[in-house]
Amino acid sequence: MKRLMIGLVALAMIATACGGDDDGGGTSLLDTVIERDEVICGGNETLPGFGVVDDAGNFSGFDIDFCRVVAAGVLGDSSKVRFVPLTAEARFTALQSGEIDLLIRNTTWTATRDGQEGANFLFTTFYDGQGLMVPASTGFTTLEDLADANICVLTGTTTELNLTAVFNARGIPFNPVQFEDNTQLRPAYEAGQCNAWTSDASQLAAFKATIEGEGGDEQFIMAEIISKEPLGPVVADGDTAWAQAVEWSVMATVQAWEFGLDSGSIGSYSGTSPNILNFIGDGGFNPTLGLPSDFAVQVVSQVGNYEEIYNRNIIPIGLQLTGSPNDLWTNGGLMYVPPYR
Repeated sequence: MKRLMIGLVALAMIATACGGDDDGGGTSLLDTVIERDEVICGGNETLPGFGVVDDAGNFSGFDIDFCRVVAAGVLGDSSKVRFVPLTAEARFTALQSGEIDLLIRNTTWTATRDGQEGANFLFTTFYDGQGLMVPASTGFTTLEDLADANICVLTGTTTELNLTAVFNARGIPFNPVQFEDNTQLRPAYEAGQCNAWTSDASQLAAFKATIEGEGGDEQFIMAEIISKEPLGPVVADGDTAWAQAVEWSVMATVQAWEFGLDSGSIGSYSGTSPNILNFIGDGGFNPTLGLPSDFAVQVVSQVGNYEEIYNRNIIPIGLQLTGSPNDLWTNGGLMYVPPYR
């Protein structure tokens, strides 16, 4: 009897585990999102170029647009998004608890996060790297110039870990000054509480432009990049259907760019390329991704292709697309997606 009971308990545990995975016959988050008719996306509200909110409560930015991309792909309407602003420290908890459907908040893909956070990292939408910024008046140009410096950093980030690892490896003493978000960090930096600010180079460029544009002191971003920071959408582990729907919606922006289709032209394509006809859902092609046949048309016509999204949000903060890792693979960049066939 004891052995029988142990066996029944084990079978119950297996059944429970399988029931939570769409591959095991359970309900995918994709079904829930479609029924709810809304995507709940965790993002930033304090990072120029990537995620900000204005006085009227309107969100904008590169990552924000990719939340809209998912809504357009899955629901056919890019406006059907509820944005949940999250701190760096709270973002994975919100994803694991189901508070959000996906996380698009300048979040770096790392081995530890992939293995320990119950997170599934998808297509990289922005290739970045960590840098350091100082007031130009300091004259500092290298990491060694920052010996014994107070360095502003966000807590709960890979930035904090990279800073410690690199400076310790080089034997450069420093004092980390930790903040929960940029609304606290920026005024402290500008008030002189820190000698330097470390973050993704894209973030530093955004805040450099903002500080100087508002009449603040001239800033200098050091040339050395001390890490790799691949950023992109994240969903919870264990739901293949939802992950595929998010990933292919996002990748549609890059494929459209490669095909030469943008928000103004994708809806009126009249050529004969079989690959493009498949892509725009003309001809009955169905890869069974859980998305409408015209999802790519909805994504690009409503939000834009990757180049349009980049130019709208990232060019204004001073980061050029041409020649960067975020350029299309045919231009020497890293933006490359699987074929749509």
